[in-house]
Amino acid sequence: MAHTVEKIGGTSMDRIDELRDTLILGDRGPDEIYGRIFVVSAFGGITNLLLEHKKTGERGVFAVFSSGDNEHDWYTRLDRVAGAMKKAHNRILQHPADVERADAFVQDRLLGARNCLIDLQRLCSYGHFRLAQNMSQTRELLAGLGESHSAFVTTLMLQRAGVEARFVDLSGWCDEDDLTLDERIMSAMDRVDLDCELPIVTGYAQCREGLMGEYDRGYSEVTFSRLAALTGAREAIIHKEFHLSSADPNLVGAGEVKKLGRTNYDVADQLSNLGMEAIHPKAAKTLRQSGVPLRVTNAFEPKDPGTLIDDQPAESAAVEIVTGLELFALELFEQDMVGVKGYDSAILEVLTRHGVRIVSKVSNANTITHYVDTSMDVLRRVERDLSGIYPSAEVSTRAIAMASVIGRDLSGLSVLTRGLQAIAGSGLDCIGATQGPRNVDVQFILDRKDLNAVIAALHGALVKEDAPNLARAA
Repeated sequence: MAHTVEKIGGTSMDRIDELRDTLILGDRGPDEIYGRIFVVSAFGGITNLLLEHKKTGERGVFAVFSSGDNEHDWYTRLDRVAGAMKKAHNRILQHPADVERADAFVQDRLLGARNCLIDLQRLCSYGHFRLAQNMSQTRELLAGLGESHSAFVTTLMLQRAGVEARFVDLSGWCDEDDLTLDERIMSAMDRVDLDCELPIVTGYAQCREGLMGEYDRGYSEVTFSRLAALTGAREAIIHKEFHLSSADPNLVGAGEVKKLGRTNYDVADQLSNLGMEAIHPKAAKTLRQSGVPLRVTNAFEPKDPGTLIDDQPAESAAVEIVTGLELFALELFEQDMVGVKGYDSAILEVLTRHGVRIVSKVSNANTITHYVDTSMDVLRRVERDLSGIYPSAEVSTRAIAMASVIGRDLSGLSVLTRGLQAIAGSGLDCIGATQGPRNVDVQFILDRKDLNAVIAALHGALVKEDAPNLARAA
């Protein structure tokens, strides 16, 4: 049978030694170990230290270097990365020779990155060169260090266990070739024999297109999906540390949630919109177009088939997931807006310029409200810009939350009505609610303090005990 391409995320990578004995080796015979390609993320927290913290925004090496605030501060942060990398592989590797090789790898890569950044600063001290013009390449250089390290360490670990593991570095380190993503992947894989080698591939791939310019931190899933499509994989598999379930078991109880078992890419897109990515939307598109099915599993339950994601519609209407996200409501009220075009496009231009992610939007005759996922500092700058464009408008922000009920087909379930009743029945308030004509999601807007309670109430009312157990469909 054809091979599989399998991705292991950063949180799971911190337990790669456990996965060696279960997911990768398990009770497989020598011939069953191969025929798989593993794409790995950086160890947990490493990319945050290299770039910036994904959730808190705390500055990493890139953020400090690009700001130019303190010429030597990024040195210290790069040393912190080295310490975190060594701590990670010392936890994974047992043999002193492997630890020594991993230490040398970290030393070589981080020293090379340090020298590169110093040279760039020196070059940009001349008037003809600008640091800002080289930031995208710098960000890519730094990001690739994390995946190269984790892939190298994983390869060492597996080789020590007797596996013919092969380190496949797509990061373009010291490579002068100007390759596209497809060329980068295929030139590396052409030399791999899947019948007797287990490739461990970096989630970051250096290429002419520049992955981070379009996908930023979602680059590893783009590499993963493109690798699966180009090599004609039988299946693409993402191993997470949890199952795709009907809700967070910490909120509604582990015994109350249902594993999805099967869903489609439409639901995956809705989850991505709420920051709960089963897979990056662009990566999902690649798999759909190439006809490679996607499976999402719990890495630590390797015998469980997980959840299959494809293009098939639901056999019957059902609520599949209840989830939520803390957001801000950005509201622009202008009495003269009625019948006048251009307000919305101007707001969108400002939000785009400040890199604000829009989750949803509502409007009426004189008010436009965007529900956005960003920081308060960024929103303050957005408010100032909008007030400058529309001096007579009232621009305000409010911390809110959104609970979303999602399913492949919600038609006929009265989700909006029953959801509002469930919220009110729990003694909670709903600020607003919306439902689109496609019947794949219903959104409830509420105070942040009520988010967890609302998710529990919606799950209890809408995910019925007698609903079809979709896990059987996997």
